[in-house]
Amino acid sequence: MRKMPVIGTDLELNGVIKRITAKFPDQFEPVFIDNADDALEYLKYELPEISLINLSDFSIDAPKIIESIKSDPWLHYGGIIGVHLRKDAKKAEELMKNSNIISLIPRAEMIWGFHRILKIVIQHRHFLFHRDLQKDLLRTISGGFIMDNDPFVIRAYINLITNYLFNAGYLNHDSRDRLHVALFEMLMNAVEHGNCNISYEEKNRWLNAGKDALDLIRERLKDPAVARRKVTFKYRIGGEKSSFSIRDEGPGFDWRSAFSDGDKVNLDMHGHGIKITRYYIQNLRYNDIGNEVSFEMPHLTDKPDMVPGLFVNRDDIVFEDGDVVVSEGEESNFLYYIASGTLSVLSGGRQISSLSPEDIFLGEMLFS
Repeated sequence: MRKMPVIGTDLELNGVIKRITAKFPDQFEPVFIDNADDALEYLKYELPEISLINLSDFSIDAPKIIESIKSDPWLHYGGIIGVHLRKDAKKAEELMKNSNIISLIPRAEMIWGFHRILKIVIQHRHFLFHRDLQKDLLRTISGGFIMDNDPFVIRAYINLITNYLFNAGYLNHDSRDRLHVALFEMLMNAVEHGNCNISYEEKNRWLNAGKDALDLIRERLKDPAVARRKVTFKYRIGGEKSSFSIRDEGPGFDWRSAFSDGDKVNLDMHGHGIKITRYYIQNLRYNDIGNEVSFEMPHLTDKPDMVPGLFVNRDDIVFEDGDVVVSEGEESNFLYYIASGTLSVLSGGRQISSLSPEDIFLGEMLFS
């Protein structure tokens, strides 16, 4: 069972979190922390897969915690669930920019939202704490999600994908944001215009009446036949690029007209998604009827070296080939970070494993 730090002083909220995590036995155990200093110490030493932070609990100094996480590349590996009051929604979104956010959940929707997000995290946890998978990224990784017509869930899936590529060194902040926009536009098109079959003109009338587009989706989803439709999202991550495809169960649309509009000015409040996506990504294309779209995002050619925050102000220790770092049975509580090279693990004079810069270890853990 993995530990999940829950940072906040709201006892009622903590009780909800405890009850919901109990519905997923042997998955996550909440660890409740009520101040920023203890929270940061826990995060830096435990490197949890997932953390939950009450962003509206000003007694814990959430900005200090989030900024510390952003400044330490190794803390990016774990995902963050942020809880906030509705009145703090804009502040929460601004605070969590350029972070490894999985989902922002309004306090009033915690029971419903947290349960759904935990299910997604458990099913796709390899997108969170993926040091071991970085070696596999030298090869192609492919997979997919089958999604309901729910913007809340769609955002969580997009965050998992874009954060994963960013933390693997394949995207920088700018390209992560561009991919995030492109995925959201295309996935929402699949929901709105595909599965819900909302026409451009119908959405235009709805928005011009001062109504929320999400309410129009909710109206359509009251039809059981519409609600049963799914969005299929597939990805393929290679060394040089990532490829994506999104398919809905709608009738399709005339994508050729959208492509031929070129630089035509659109002054409506919507209808810009395809143009924006074509600008942000590469090789956007549709199947013949228009209910499946595919595109690609090139990867960075140079990956930056990332040093854990715990080691930023520490002196390097240089070992020569054949030097012994720690011996079996030797007591040690030193934390080691391998900046370069390979550490061989031997037992009885025989090599049984090796560690690289992608691993961390405690001295005595080396032989556990």
